[in-house]
Amino acid sequence: MEVYLVGGAVRDELLGREVKERDWVVVGGSAEALTKLGYKQVGRDFPVFLHPETHEEHALARTERKTAPGHGGFTTEAGPDISLTVDLARRDLTINAMAKDGRGRLIDPFGGREDLRRRRLRHVADAFAEDPLRVFRVARFAAALEGFDVHPETQAFMAGMAASLSELAAERVWREFSKALAAPAPQRFLEVLKDCGCLSPWFPELETAAIDPSLDGALPRYGGLGWSLSPSAVQSLSKRLLTPKAHLRLALDIAGHGRALSAWRDLEAGELHRALSAINGYRDQQRRTGVFAVVQAKSAAPMRELEAALTHIEQVLAAMRRSLPPLSGAKLGRRLQQERIELIAQLQRRSLSGSPR
Repeated sequence: MEVYLVGGAVRDELLGREVKERDWVVVGGSAEALTKLGYKQVGRDFPVFLHPETHEEHALARTERKTAPGHGGFTTEAGPDISLTVDLARRDLTINAMAKDGRGRLIDPFGGREDLRRRRLRHVADAFAEDPLRVFRVARFAAALEGFDVHPETQAFMAGMAASLSELAAERVWREFSKALAAPAPQRFLEVLKDCGCLSPWFPELETAAIDPSLDGALPRYGGLGWSLSPSAVQSLSKRLLTPKAHLRLALDIAGHGRALSAWRDLEAGELHRALSAINGYRDQQRRTGVFAVVQAKSAAPMRELEAALTHIEQVLAAMRRSLPPLSGAKLGRRLQQERIELIAQLQRRSLSGSPR
C-alpha cells in the first residue's frame, strides 16, 4: 500500500503558494486495511477516509464512469488494482493531476508541470466533458491563478458542454462562483465563460457586468454587481443561483439605491432620507456600512463623511427625543422624520461649503 500527495497541494507547492489543505490517494489499499489502521470512513459515495492523527482526507485510488445525466450519474470503482495513473486520469486539469510520493518525487503523467510553466489550463482527457461543473471550475481557476489562460482545445470542449450546464444543481454553481468572487482576478471567471459561450443558462445577466476587484471578498463583490444591474436582474440572477440572503440584500441595496447615495451631497434631502430608510441605514449600521463601502468603491463618493455624520445625527436625535413633550407613536415618528431631514439638509449645506460640523 502506497500513499501519494495529490491535486491542489502539489500544484500550489510548485507555484510557491500557501498549501491550505492536503489530499492523499492510497494505491494498493482497501477499506478494510485502512480501517484496521485507524482511519475513519466518511461519506457513502466515495471511498474517502480520515487519517487517525492528521484527519486529512485519504481516498482509495478510483476511477469513474458516466452512466446518467447530472452530478450523480457516475459509477465509481475503487480497489487495490487501480493504479495512480488511472486515478489521476479522471481529474479535470493537468495541473491538478500530479502527485508526490513519500520521498517527495513528482509523478506527472499528463504534463501538468509544463502547463504550470506555460501558465495554461488544459484538460486531462476527453472524460472532462462528462461533468459540466468542470466548465465553472476552469473559469474559477482562471480567476484564482492570475495570468493563466485556457488551452484552445479545452476551450473547445467547454463550448461543446454549454447545453449540459442546465443539468447542474444551483448549489454547486454558486459554490464555484463564490470562490471566483473571492479570487484575485474575479472578472476572469466571466471572461472565460463568455469566451466559450457558457454564460447561459446561469449568468446571462452578467454579459456586460464587471466584478470589482477593489472590493474585498465575495459578499461586497457580489453586491457591487448591483451597480450595473437593475433590481429585477439582481432578483433573477440570485433566485437562479440560490444566492445567500446577505449577498442578495446587498446587491439589491446597490441596484436600487447605490447611485442615489453616491450623489448624496446634491440629492434633495427628502430623497436622501428615503434612500437611507430603504437600506435601513438609520438602524442597521452593519448593513449601512456594507452599502457605503460598495458605493465608495464604485463612485469615489465621500461616503465616510456621510457615515460619520449619520452617527452624529442619530446622537442629536436621541438627545432631542428625551426633551420632546409626550407624543403618540405616529406623531413622534413624523417629528423625528422632519428633524432627520432638516439635519440631513444642514449636513449637505456644510459639506458643499466645506464647513466643519
